[in-house]
Amino acid sequence: MTGPAQEGRKLRRSFGWLAALGVILVIAGIVGLVYTGLATLTSMLLFGWLLLVGGLVGLFQAVESRGSSFFWLSVVVAALNIAAGVVVIRHPEGSAEALTMFAALLFLTGGLFRLVGSLVVRGPQFGWTLLQGAFGLLLGILVLANWPESSRYVLGVFFSLALLFDGLGLIAIGVGGRRIVELVTDGGQGGEEAGAASGPASAGPFERSSEEDPDRSKN
Repeated sequence: MTGPAQEGRKLRRSFGWLAALGVILVIAGIVGLVYTGLATLTSMLLFGWLLLVGGLVGLFQAVESRGSSFFWLSVVVAALNIAAGVVVIRHPEGSAEALTMFAALLFLTGGLFRLVGSLVVRGPQFGWTLLQGAFGLLLGILVLANWPESSRYVLGVFFSLALLFDGLGLIAIGVGGRRIVELVTDGGQGGEEAGAASGPASAGPFERSSEEDPDRSKN
């Protein structure tokens, strides 16, 4: 009986930590939406450090596999990641401008292709695809029209929204998981208690009948 109860407490604690992490991410996302410039700078620094650490790990793996045929390719890719990480960390504002321009071009071309494709194909999701294409095209035009000033808040807004929605998802998983574990553990304990309570009561009348009538029990 103590085993399932302990496992239930561990699961509830784990889901509780997951929900707490979700709350932290939600708070960080809200702060990032308020201070978009700080969120943009933070996202660029994180991106630079990820490139740098990934390049160092890739270089270490390339050295470990230096006898293989893809050794030089791994070295080149790791060196490019390291160089890009150093550039992004040393010049986060310029990197934000370049990435904002790249993101705007992606929105513009993606929205244009979806818009034209929806008009040509006219499939079952015609209206939804048309709306997505128009929204992407409009977003790309707005970002390009205000560039490079838009680089100060565009990436920060996207980064903050990602944190916000990820945090809400973790909160939903944590709260729902705790409720499911509580229902399972409470139902199992209730069934065991009911079985233990009904066992002697159901056996009682038969025992009394055999004690009252010894001849019947012998037969």
